[in-house]
Amino acid sequence: MKELHLGYDETEMATSPYARFFNPQMADLPEHVCEALLNGAVAHDLMPRIERASDLHNEGYWPVETGYAIAPDGAARVSILTKMPGVTPAMWDWWFGWHGSEAQRYKLWHPKSHVHVAWEDGRHDLAGYVGRVSKVVEYIGSTRMDLSIRFVPPASIGFDEQLLLANGEVAICARVALAGLPADTGWLIHHVRPVPGGSEMRSRFWMAGENIALRGLNGSIGKILSRLAARLNRQNSRLATKILTHCAQEMNHLAGILPELYGTFNNR
Repeated sequence: MKELHLGYDETEMATSPYARFFNPQMADLPEHVCEALLNGAVAHDLMPRIERASDLHNEGYWPVETGYAIAPDGAARVSILTKMPGVTPAMWDWWFGWHGSEAQRYKLWHPKSHVHVAWEDGRHDLAGYVGRVSKVVEYIGSTRMDLSIRFVPPASIGFDEQLLLANGEVAICARVALAGLPADTGWLIHHVRPVPGGSEMRSRFWMAGENIALRGLNGSIGKILSRLAARLNRQNSRLATKILTHCAQEMNHLAGILPELYGTFNNR
């Protein structure tokens, strides 16, 4: 396999059908994201646990739409609100199925951090993403990470999928893990809802602490060992700020090109 690398090399820029969408110049972080990073961690009680994920159905906003907290057990909770003029929720649903087949597509999302992506099942079709595992290599801050992202049905964590459909909304939900480890280490949700002139994405991350679960171990023994693993993997504000920054960068960047990408490559 060709050595993994950031960005597009000269050959890729000359031959890739996606090259004209690759822009290494990324916009500055939105003001509300900079403010959240400057303010630092908020009280963890302001940021619900994963069990409250379906509250995203409700109108209005959560107490903290952009910010982060560290729970007493060491779990990091992160929220990011991204405004997306001209973008529809359906475009994001398409994107999560489309980008996972090729690294060149994945790199469009965050040209300064995304390195590689592949579906664990080895397929390259556009049969969606729910029930599949995406293997990604990316930088979170300065740390290069190999991650496993297992997309799960929204209903499995409490969403009403018929209500999402009726409202024209999309909820992309996944279990996150470090590649090669027999444990899930966190959750992510990108809830996209239509608003006048486009959409808004409400991203949520729950990492480490109580969100860790060892795979293949059920019952009381599994719970005990998972709790032990959680105690050994407490997080601090550094990881939370890296996740907040990374998500804000990639979502704002891709939102700027997604309508044209969708128009060009949808159904191809």
